[in-house]
This record gives sequence, C-alpha cells and structure tokens, in this order.
Amino acid sequence: MSRAERTIGNRNGNASICPPTISEREQTISPRAGHPSELANNPNPRAAATAVVALKNADSVDREARFPIEAIQSAREQRLLSMLVPVELGGEGATTSEVVDVCYVLARGCASTAMIFAMHQIMVAILVRHAADSAWHKSLIRRLASEQLLLASSTTEGSGGGDLRQSECAVERVGSQIVLTKRASVISYGKQADAILTTARRAPNAASSDQVVVAFMKHDYRLEPIMNWDTLGMRGTCSAGFTIRANGETDQVLPVPYEKIQAHTMMPVAHLTWAAVWSGLAAASVDRARRFVRAAVRKGNGASAPGIAHLARAMMLLRTLRVSVTSALQRFEAIATKESELDLLEFQIAMNLLKVSASELATATVMSSMQACGLAGYRNDGEFSLSRHLRDVLSSPIMINNDRILANSATASLLMDTPPSLLA
Repeated sequence: MSRAERTIGNRNGNASICPPTISEREQTISPRAGHPSELANNPNPRAAATAVVALKNADSVDREARFPIEAIQSAREQRLLSMLVPVELGGEGATTSEVVDVCYVLARGCASTAMIFAMHQIMVAILVRHAADSAWHKSLIRRLASEQLLLASSTTEGSGGGDLRQSECAVERVGSQIVLTKRASVISYGKQADAILTTARRAPNAASSDQVVVAFMKHDYRLEPIMNWDTLGMRGTCSAGFTIRANGETDQVLPVPYEKIQAHTMMPVAHLTWAAVWSGLAAASVDRARRFVRAAVRKGNGASAPGIAHLARAMMLLRTLRVSVTSALQRFEAIATKESELDLLEFQIAMNLLKVSASELATATVMSSMQACGLAGYRNDGEFSLSRHLRDVLSSPIMINNDRILANSATASLLMDTPPSLLA
C-alpha cells in the first residue's frame, strides 16, 4: 500500500443509518410529494431513479430540515457520485454537460438533493482537472469512485462571507505535516460528508488572496458547531457553520493555486450546476402549474382557466432560462482545456452573470407558476402546493449574493464593447 493510500484512511460516513430498501422506494408517492408525471419521459434512467426517491422524501427533508439520506444513498447505488471521474480511475468519464443534466433531473424531485449533488460534483471537477497527477489526490479520486464518497467544500469564513477570493485562515506547516483551523460560516452537509475541500492562505505570512485548496478526509478533522441551519428554503442542504480543526500531510494541498482553480473550474462549474438546479426546480413548478390549469380547464368544460396566462409566462421564462444555461454550458465545454480562453475577461464576466440571470429567471418562473395555481399553489399542502419550490428558489439570489457579483462585474463591464451584430 502506498503512503498516499495509507494516509487517506477509511470512509466514516453514515454507516449507522440503514439505507431504504428497494420495496420502500417503490411505494406510491403521496400527492403532497408531487405527481409521478413530473419525472416522466427522462432519458437518464439512473438520474430519474434517484429523482423519484428524492421526490418521495422531499417534503419530509424540507419539513425536518434533514439531510436527504435516501436520495444520496440512491445516488451512491446508481454510481452517480463518481460519474465525472475518468474511466481509468474507476469512474465513467462523464462530461460536464452530463453532470449538469443530472442536476436538472434531480432538482425536479428535490432541490436540496440536487444542490448537494451539484456541490459534490464541483469538488470532483476540481480534483480531476487540477490534482489527478498528484499521487495523494489520485488515490482519493480512486477511492471516491470505488466507495462513492461524498465531498463537501468550505470556502466561506468569518467576516469575508461570500468573498471566495479572500481567506483568513492559513495552512501551517510542521515538517511534512499541516495544521489548519478555520471558522467556516457555512459548510453544506458538513457532518454527512466523507471529505472536505477547503480554501486557506498558503502560509501564515501569505496575503489573504494567496490561497490554496486542501483536501481533508473525515478522520483528518473535527467540526465544532458555531451556527445552525434553520432557513426559509434549501433546508436539506444542512449548511450549518463550524470551526474546522484539521491535521494532515503536505501532500494533501492541491498542487495548483486556488486563483487558477477558481477561474478555470470552480466558478464556471459551480454556476453551471447551480443554474441547472434552479432550472430543474423551475421546471417542476411549471409541471405543477400545467397540471393545475389542465384540471381547471376540464372542470370548466373547455372554458379558459384564470391562471392560463400566468402558465404561458412561466413556460416562456423557463424556455429562456434553459437556453441561457445550455448556451453557457456549450461554450464552457468548447474551451474547457484552453487556459487562455478561460482567462478571458469576457468569459469570466459571462459565467458570473449567468448565475445572476439564472437565479432571477428561475425565481420569476416559480412565481408565475404559483400565480397560475392561485390559492392551490400558495397552500402548504395539496398536490399543487408550490411552497417548497418558492422557498427553495429564493435562496438563489443570495447564494453568493447577486449584488456582490454585479458590483464585482461593474467596472470590468465598462471595458467591454457591445456586440456589433446579432450573430457576432
């Protein structure tokens, strides 16, 4: 056994919680949990199978603000957690587009489940794109594929909040060992993760922007709670605050500076996967609105239903949202290995503003869907309830606040010309 394999250790996750049986998953979905037609005709059967589990448990996950253990267990059984890992390392070598599409499918069942999956895949993308040549991290990637490990991230801390390009904590080196203490204001599903990738200053005397990423396995750290997670929406992400106290080896520091990781992978993949989650959530709301309006038309013997105009608007907004996400996705995949193009100011701004536009369009779509359903959508119960969808989508503008992104993009936008033609 290599030193890298020896130092990673064994997964210590949710072994004490028994996964649901197949028969339990095949039980009829309650009307409150959503209609099975919302997940019909999906070309990805593995993602669809997990989405069914997610939908069945979505309301209890939301109500209890609990981790969606059933859906994540299903994702493990479907080997979705390692889909982005290269074939030679035990995965299936999926594309970013395929991962993004799974985010969309899962979000139609449960947005919290989809967001957890998205955040995990962002960390996988970082490891695969920036650390696959490191022996320690290559061993971690292999174990991720074989054991379906769940990865979390810690990028926010203290007063910096959502400013991901500034760190207060620092990696302290003692020989071949490292020590890190970080007061993290948010770590989504921190308690349930098998490993955490965290940002920090390169050294105690480094500037706040001179950052690295360090991978810590569960046995490398302990989490001390500093803030709970009792929020309006996205309650199943369990994004509580913790102080992380971690120890490891210098090999666990990724070999590429965080500045490059953030620009080339973390930001674009995050905004694409998040946008897909919000798109799937919006699509689920449109599905419910359409079923409600159809039922109203049937009851009215063909007469136009009051909410039909709002349904038309919701469908229009959803179409615009999907086009914006797929367009940005195609562009990223076209230049994913071209560092000079990834560094272009115009590309960086476009990917940042995708997050803003997608969150605004998704919120508008869910609102129009609720208006189409009227009181039935406004209720907390019933098969047409959109309460959870609305509360979940309202997290999108503040998940790295849109105001921060717009302010950071404002000055750079002054340097960019408007396109001279529609086809430019």
